[in-house]
Amino acid sequence: MDEVYLVGIGMTPFGKFLDKSVKELTRTTVEEALTDAGAEIKDIEAAWFSNTTQGVLEGQFLVPGEIALREMGFEGIPMANIENACASASTAFNAAYTAIKAGSAEVALAVGVDKMYSEDKTKSFEIFDGAIDVHKRDEEFAKLESLGAAVETPPEAVIPNEKRSPFMDIYACFAKQHMDMFGLTQRQLATVASKNHWHSTMNPKSQFTFEASIDEILQARLISWPLTLPMCSPISDGGAATVLCSKDALNRFGSERAIKILASSMGTSINRLPEDLENHITRRAAKRAYELAGIGPEDIDVAEVHDATAMGEITQSECLGLCEFGEGGIIAEKGETRLGGRIPINPSGGLESKGHPIGATGLAQICELSSQLRGECGKRQVPEAKFAIAENGGGIYGIEEATCCITILGT
Repeated sequence: MDEVYLVGIGMTPFGKFLDKSVKELTRTTVEEALTDAGAEIKDIEAAWFSNTTQGVLEGQFLVPGEIALREMGFEGIPMANIENACASASTAFNAAYTAIKAGSAEVALAVGVDKMYSEDKTKSFEIFDGAIDVHKRDEEFAKLESLGAAVETPPEAVIPNEKRSPFMDIYACFAKQHMDMFGLTQRQLATVASKNHWHSTMNPKSQFTFEASIDEILQARLISWPLTLPMCSPISDGGAATVLCSKDALNRFGSERAIKILASSMGTSINRLPEDLENHITRRAAKRAYELAGIGPEDIDVAEVHDATAMGEITQSECLGLCEFGEGGIIAEKGETRLGGRIPINPSGGLESKGHPIGATGLAQICELSSQLRGECGKRQVPEAKFAIAENGGGIYGIEEATCCITILGT
């Protein structure tokens, strides 16, 4: 099986861009990735396009990738559209990686673009409603609410839910489960969020670039107890793209800045008991990825994880083996996950600060980690980083994410 390399990355800033179209964001990010690789459109043999929102907001269903990419000159090559909830972009990356491993292409493009802001805010929030079984919605939420049933929500903290993504309530359930099982505190959640907001001040492409202290985060507007606003990711517009190639094609682009893709592992959820964390979707996908890469969690120098809320980072840092179960909040309080700490997590600012345009998020993580391994991240650089891991999950099925993708990169 052929080795696969990442030779080009591109990413727009994330934010609110009502004046920019999906086509414009696609052009910007793909052109940047091609330039970074030293490639041209004619070099790309296959492309995968990730998008989750354009159909809901604009009615552009079925062929968004063909339309966005052909607009800028791609034609005649295999193209496919990927929609896999918040893991869409990493799934596109996995598809490009798999095609090269299989020998069906030597050079491939993975691109993810989403616009989530709309003049109609109701439509923006409707995007999330389909990421859970719509036929069993009440039943599914009952399962999730049972996870933290032993932890009582303060009466004054119960607020209407019509002005937030339902996923904030889901992550609140995960947080209360962790409180019950391991003693997680709200302050530990705030510590994670404060760290990520600090990281974002060093990332010019972040949606938010302001610092927030732990106390400021605790005093901020409540979203779904115990989560306050700065602990939660915003909706976002933006794009990210990567150019991948086989080892045989590497000489076309140069190996000086190429990053080796050591593993790309996907998984789906299973029926498990809530306390059976060893069979958590991320834990199982990560084990497979470490096996493929030939390294372990102790070798990882930097990580980007799916912190749709601060609770997400705590869960995933544990499932990736970067700490023991129950210690995600503890290592955050100790400063181990900050830049300069034992295992920096989300140096980009994470979804909480960098932003979360669903169809671009997974590729944005990979772009950040590639820049880290290249030593090109400036003030947020992790010194001498050699191995990096990204975790990107999406949707909900039962008591965990419906899908998950793990990527391991190395120099």
